[in-house]
Amino acid sequence: MLSEEMIRNIRKYAIKNAMDYGRAKPENVIGKVMSSVKTQSWPELRPEVDKIVNEVNSLSKANLESEYEKYRDEFREKYEKTVEATSKPRMELDGAVVGNFATRFAPEPSGYLHIGHASAAFLAQEFSKIYKGKVFLYFDDTNPEKETQEFVDACKSDLDWMGIKFDKEYYASDNMQMMYDCARKLISADKAYACECSADEIKKNRFVGKECIHRNAKAEENLGKFEMMLSGKYDEEKIVIRLKADMESQNTAIRDPTILRIKKKKHYKQGTKYVVWPTYDFNTPINDSVNGITDAIRTKEYNLRGPLYDMVLDYLGMRKPRVHLHARIKIKGQPRQKREIRKLIEDKNITGYDDPRLVTISALRRRGVQPEAIKEFVLDFGMSNADSVVDISPLFTHNRRIIDNTAKRLYYVPGPVDVELNSDEKFTVKMKLNPSADAGIREYDIAGKIYISGEDASGLKDNDVINLKDLFSLEIKKGEDSLIGTIVEKKGDKRLQWVSEGNFIKGSILVPGDLVDEEGNFIKGSLRTNEGYIESYASNLKERDIVLLERFGFCILDNRKSMQFIFISK
Repeated sequence: MLSEEMIRNIRKYAIKNAMDYGRAKPENVIGKVMSSVKTQSWPELRPEVDKIVNEVNSLSKANLESEYEKYRDEFREKYEKTVEATSKPRMELDGAVVGNFATRFAPEPSGYLHIGHASAAFLAQEFSKIYKGKVFLYFDDTNPEKETQEFVDACKSDLDWMGIKFDKEYYASDNMQMMYDCARKLISADKAYACECSADEIKKNRFVGKECIHRNAKAEENLGKFEMMLSGKYDEEKIVIRLKADMESQNTAIRDPTILRIKKKKHYKQGTKYVVWPTYDFNTPINDSVNGITDAIRTKEYNLRGPLYDMVLDYLGMRKPRVHLHARIKIKGQPRQKREIRKLIEDKNITGYDDPRLVTISALRRRGVQPEAIKEFVLDFGMSNADSVVDISPLFTHNRRIIDNTAKRLYYVPGPVDVELNSDEKFTVKMKLNPSADAGIREYDIAGKIYISGEDASGLKDNDVINLKDLFSLEIKKGEDSLIGTIVEKKGDKRLQWVSEGNFIKGSILVPGDLVDEEGNFIKGSLRTNEGYIESYASNLKERDIVLLERFGFCILDNRKSMQFIFISK
C-alpha cells in the first residue's frame, strides 16, 4: 500500500506536469516520483498514478493554478538549486584570456529580438566584463529578402532598453568587396567552384554524397562565371558558388555548401549595389577574423557547422577565433522560429511583435517585465549545454521581486456585484499605496454601496460575515437584486478587496496565456480579457505604470484612455 507521502508526491508532480504542458501524462509523473524517492517500482504505483492524473486533468484551469500555488515555492527552490549547481560554473570560456578578449552579438535583422537573443547578448556582455575585453554589435545582413531597417532599429532600441552597450557596431553588408576578394582567392586556389545545378539537384546530391558535375571545372572557368554573376548576367537560382569541401563526410554541413548566391531584391542598406550575396557560413567567420573577435559564442545548433567555420578560415589562411557553444533557451508555449511569428501576425492571430503573449523583447517590455529580470533569468542558465524547454515562470519571479517595492497597491473587482450598506453613516478611509514604501495614500468617502467580485459573491449565504480589507466587516443578507451588508464587529473567514460607489472606474485586463501547444499549433483563446471596477485612484496613473491589483496580480497600464491593463504575474 502506498504511503500518504507517496500519494502527495504523485499529486504534486501531476499538478506540475499539467501546469507545464496543459495535461499531465502518467509516464512523466511516474518518472519524477521514482527519481524523487529513489526506489523500485511497486505494482500499485501505476494504478494510483493513473487515477490521480485523471483527477488532475479534470480540474479547471483556476483550480489547477490554485493547487499549484501550494507547491510553487518548493519547485522554485529546486529550480534555483539546479541552476546553482549546473549553470553558474559554466560562466567561463575555455581558452579565453583576460585582457585579450573580444566577442560579438550577431543578430540577423529579419525580425524582432526575443528572449533567446537576450541570452546571447547578455552572455556576450558578461563575458566581456569577466575577461576585461570588448563586445561588438555585428549585424549579419546579407539576405535582402528578409532584412529591413525596421528590424535593425527595433534591435538597437531593445538592446538600449536592456542596457547593453557595445564597443563597436558593424554590418556584414558593408564588407561585400572583401567577401568577393575572398571568393576569388578560393576559386583561384581550386577551393570553390561555380555550380549551375538546380536547387533540388544540389540538395539531392548533397544528401547522397554525390559530387556535382561542375566540381572539377578549371579555376579560370569558375572565375569567369563568378565575374558574370557579379555583373548581373545570371538570374537568381541559376548559379551559385560552392566551397569545395568533403562530399563524403558524415557531416552534411561540409558537403560542398553554398557560400555565395544571387539575390536581386533591393537591400535595405545597400540598395541595388550588389546582386551576389554571401551566406552566413561564409561571411561570419571572415568578419569574425578581420574584426578581431577572439571568442565567438554560438548556440549549439551551429555545432555541425563548426568544422565549416574553421575550414573557410583555413582555406583563406586567416586567424581563427575560439568558438564556444551553449544551449538555446526554448520557452514552453512559444513559437521557436521567426517565420512562425511572422505567420501568426499574417494570419492575424496576434497583433504584432509586441503582442503580450510573445517573449520578444518588445512584448516583454510592453507586459511590464524589467530589463534586470530578463538578465537574471537568462544568466541563470549560463553556458549550459542542456537542451530543454523551460517554463517562463522564473522570469516573472525575478520580475516580481524587482517591481514589488515600487508598485502601488490598488483594489480591483472583476465581475462586480452590489452590496447595499444597511447604514446611513458616511465613512472616510485612508489606505497606503505601498506598505513597504513611502508612496503616499489614497483616500475615499464611503456611503451607500460597495462592490465585491462576482466570484466572491457567488459563494455567500445569509448571515455570512466578510471582512473588507482596510475597512470593516459586513454581515450579508441576500436581497432581491443585490446583497445587503450590515456593519458588524465580529470577523469572518473571508478578507475581500472592494470598491465603493462613486470611487471607481471601469477597467479591463488582458491576460496572456501560452500561445502555441506542444505541436506548435496556435491556441485560440490564449489572450483573455477580464473586466471589472478598479478604485478611482487609477485615474492618476500614467501609461506604463505598474500596480499590484490585490488578489489578482501585478498589472501594467497599457492604454490610459480605455483603462486597459496587461496582466504581468501573480
